Amino acid sequence: MNIVDRFINYTRVNTTTNRENGAAGIMPSSLGQMELATILAAELTELGLQDVVLRDSAIVTATLPSNSSKTIPTVSFFGHLDTSAEQSNDTHAHIVHYTGGDIVLNPALNIILKQSEFPELSQYQHQDIIVTDGTSLLGADDKAAIAAIMHALTVLIDNPDIEHGDVKVAFVPDEEQGLRGAKAFDVESFGADFGYTLDCCGIGEFVDENWNAGDVVVTFIGQSAHPMSAKGKLKNSLLMAHKFIAMLPPGEAPEYTDGREGYYWVKDLSGNSAKTVLKMDVRDFTQQGYQYRMQFLATLASNCQALWGENAVTITLADRYQNVANSLQGDASFPIEIAKQAYARNNIKMKTTPMRGGYDGAVLSQKGLPCPNIFTGAHNFHSIYEYLPVPSLQAASAVVVDVIRITAEQYGR
Repeated sequence: MNIVDRFINYTRVNTTTNRENGAAGIMPSSLGQMELATILAAELTELGLQDVVLRDSAIVTATLPSNSSKTIPTVSFFGHLDTSAEQSNDTHAHIVHYTGGDIVLNPALNIILKQSEFPELSQYQHQDIIVTDGTSLLGADDKAAIAAIMHALTVLIDNPDIEHGDVKVAFVPDEEQGLRGAKAFDVESFGADFGYTLDCCGIGEFVDENWNAGDVVVTFIGQSAHPMSAKGKLKNSLLMAHKFIAMLPPGEAPEYTDGREGYYWVKDLSGNSAKTVLKMDVRDFTQQGYQYRMQFLATLASNCQALWGENAVTITLADRYQNVANSLQGDASFPIEIAKQAYARNNIKMKTTPMRGGYDGAVLSQKGLPCPNIFTGAHNFHSIYEYLPVPSLQAASAVVVDVIRITAEQYGR
């Protein structure tokens, strides 16, 4: 099976993450993820990989055994099974040969992928591009990764002259819900020395830095009273929350920041005059900046307690994931160097930019498995305008093969 057919086959399985099930602690959060995991486990077994394991959580792991007499570090590759719930996942993928201009995705509904809105399209003229019919996302986030990894395995199996050590692969669920699959992943028993996720953007992208992330919940407890006799009695928790929000630094919100600038994101506010719950995200690229932001909120809550009473405000602060750069320093930076060479061998210019987001590799790195991120080639994730240039997908798989090859060539002993 070629890489394009493989990818399109995977898109036919609806693996939309289910937020309600995820919030209830169910993993995988959707039956479709287990369906795809079962397909992948069968394909890995058919390819001849060893130690193929499909867990109840839908985590799939397998090993391609070494074909070398050398001792070679074990490299691993990760993709995630789930797709975003922001658009329909009833995907009808097809290939268009792009000659420039706009791409009409659905003439009946007048859904058009416009070059004026997505100017990066112009770099893919005269290439085959995989798109949808405009009624769903494509699911290249992250089924393009799965296809690229599976194809790379077939290349290694079909070309035994390519020397390699043990190669581990893993496919995990519910990345779209706070990286739940990676958080549940047992790095120690997996047995890899380093790894790569494939969960990124256009050809050439490479992520070795993301921000530190925290979750904050602030609960405000008021005192209810009937409005006809509320004077001097009513303490409105909704207004407490609004006053708290007003004390946040102006301009340090997602809509005002970019690049390496961190933020406080007020993402959910619910309640009534008696009780209100505020949920926030905190993001910063430096550990010092992240700790400052979390401490700022803790101090702000303490100051509000002094104003309204100790029981009127409670705050919970939790770390979600760290900057992967913390795990790729010094002797642990070699996965970056290997990737640079793999990109160069495929005449791909590496574009390293700080990711204003998180990915499974951030969690895996924090657990002790250094894990930067390689491109899949896709654009416009979580959107009906998501598309995947075929040469970019092929290039992602070629980079995986060369990462494995270079690991054996330069690190085998």
